[in-house]
Amino acid sequence: MAAKKILMLVGDYVEDYEVMVPFQALLMVGHIVHAVCPDKSAGETVRTAIHDFEGDQTYSEKPGHLFALNADFAQVEAADYDALLVPGGRAPEYLRLNEKVLRLVRAFDQAGKPIAAVCHGAQLLAAAGILAGRECSAYPACAPEVRLAGGSFIDIPVTHSHVQGNLVTAPAWPAHPSWLAGFLGLLGTTITL
Repeated sequence: MAAKKILMLVGDYVEDYEVMVPFQALLMVGHIVHAVCPDKSAGETVRTAIHDFEGDQTYSEKPGHLFALNADFAQVEAADYDALLVPGGRAPEYLRLNEKVLRLVRAFDQAGKPIAAVCHGAQLLAAAGILAGRECSAYPACAPEVRLAGGSFIDIPVTHSHVQGNLVTAPAWPAHPSWLAGFLGLLGTTITL
């Protein structure tokens, strides 16, 4: 299997686990991952937030780690990558206001390239207009946005993921094993024991 080149769209207050775990796991299996953020360059960092499920009506939020970017957003073109990964947290809320971010999401989808989005990452998919007639899981608070974008919200346990076509989505970081396995399947990555 040849290494795939994956673009990861991040921003300040991206969810800590949803950026750290996939970034490291995809590198571990031999893929190339470029983490980028609008208006930032390789070597700069974004702040992360830890969203935890502690029995309240919604998640709690705590400061996370600094996450180092390893590529320049200004130089990114969808044609240079095999797949797209969109972590959740608070970042998608404002990243969806960036027209280049939305163009990138659309370009990956129009090319039929694998797209993995978790938690609030669905906000980027909805804003980019790629959910019409499609199924998408996300953090339940994003269900109205998925539906308003013409998608069908898939309400699944927090440890599960959903694959439809080139899209793999999940409610939150507890789904990492299922979500990343689905993404690796879309990438054609096989792991043998």
